[in-house]
Amino acid sequence: MGGRLRESGHLAKIRKREQVPVQVAIVSLFPDMIDAASAFGVSGRARRDGLLDCRFHNPRDHASDARRSVDDRPFGGGPGMVMTVEPLSRAVAAAKLELAATSPVIFLTPQGELFNQDIARELASLTSFVLVAARYEGVDERFVEDHVDRELSVGDYVLSGGELPALIVLDAVTRLLPGVLGNPQSMVDESHVDGLLDCPQYTRPETTQGKQVPEVLLSGDHGAIAAWRRREALRRTWQRRPGLLLDRNLSADDRALLAASIEHNSQELERTGMNWKQLERGGPHASQRDH
Repeated sequence: MGGRLRESGHLAKIRKREQVPVQVAIVSLFPDMIDAASAFGVSGRARRDGLLDCRFHNPRDHASDARRSVDDRPFGGGPGMVMTVEPLSRAVAAAKLELAATSPVIFLTPQGELFNQDIARELASLTSFVLVAARYEGVDERFVEDHVDRELSVGDYVLSGGELPALIVLDAVTRLLPGVLGNPQSMVDESHVDGLLDCPQYTRPETTQGKQVPEVLLSGDHGAIAAWRRREALRRTWQRRPGLLLDRNLSADDRALLAASIEHNSQELERTGMNWKQLERGGPHASQRDH
């Protein structure tokens, strides 16, 4: 048994070495910030194992004046500064020279579509892409029109720049790359992978601060444990992010599990703004199917 396990681990390392890394070029005024943060945890391990290849391009290196200027005052007036087209476009051009010609350029901006797990899976299927992290009040719109293929937002709040969003995208994508996670099942069981929040998790000791682990998790009954986890994931999603349930068609088993775990009374419906009858029929498109 031990010999087979060692052989399996050795073969896994060989497969990692043979896998072509996903190449991500990042355009940023603070490349060291992204380089340093992505050197830890899952992304750091992926970089060390040759599964992720990060390249960095600073627009200041492509400025045309001695001050290495990358911004200027906005036309029409207003506060702040706007990043200019030329340094950004040259940095993107330099980045694309190192990648496949078809590599998309992705701009991190509050105006973009909301980044989610589906988009992370889409990006993880690519061999390479470019992330553009801006600063100041934004970038000249002509850069976006001529050089950006896609715009992504990580949420409706204000940040000082695109570096943290770039790290979020990078981390979410890296977790999906083959060979990165030690246990591939981790990727399957996490929140949002199948459109639901994750179930509660517990570890040793069995009792702490007067609270016990749910008995079903100690039972050894794998079927009962799986049903409990699914039911709790549905219940938690209903309580915390009910809109996620209306965005999917629930199976009959899921609807039964959800019905068993919540009290769908008028007070609960009023709190969530949900239509339980709609869920019972299978999701947001049920009324269309019923007619």
